[in-house]
Amino acid sequence: MNDMQRVALVAGATGLVGQRLVATLCEAREYSRIHALTRRPLTRDHQKLANRVVRFADLEAQLRGIACTEAFCCLGTTLREAGSEAAFRQVDFDFVLAFARAARAAQAQRFVLVSSVGADADSRSFYLRVKAQTEAAVMTLGFPALDIMQPGLLLGARREMRPLEFAAQWTLPVVAPLMFGALARWRPVGADVLARAMLGAARSGRRGVTRHTWSAIRMLADRGGPD
Repeated sequence: MNDMQRVALVAGATGLVGQRLVATLCEAREYSRIHALTRRPLTRDHQKLANRVVRFADLEAQLRGIACTEAFCCLGTTLREAGSEAAFRQVDFDFVLAFARAARAAQAQRFVLVSSVGADADSRSFYLRVKAQTEAAVMTLGFPALDIMQPGLLLGARREMRPLEFAAQWTLPVVAPLMFGALARWRPVGADVLARAMLGAARSGRRGVTRHTWSAIRMLADRGGPD
């Protein structure tokens, strides 16, 4: 496919980042088609957009025969939203890995994954351990290019905003300029910035496995801006 016939496969298109990513990809001139995989129908409509309502537990069979050039994974939840560690792991590990396998079968040359800053297989945090395990599992699939986005707190309006999350969205941007050196990677990232950075990663042409934290995400976002 040439640069004007690129096809994107997006999972998690109804979430905070996923919604913005779909909008960004629809406006990117190099993409002729965006397949958005969701559990409920999208309200967005665009001539490039094809919405597939799927069951993530049976994803690979449902996507058999589809082809894409890049795949973008915005799947993710929180322990509170999931209700249990098992339910959290199903979304953030099982569903992500199923999507990655389906993308590999669809001949995706690049996989862009939203993970988390601090992902560490030895972390005391169950959340961060699962994120690290997911990264490692996706790496075994052999994508020619794998971009792992590791943002800090994501800024943006959600459908449901919890009190502590609301407070953090106001206070962290104020203290972020004071976060230097090793702390800089924990700076919050706007959901729209992360979406543009995901497109920027697809435009970079870089091969192999690359992890991106705050500073790299900001640079990639410039590359993923309007044409």
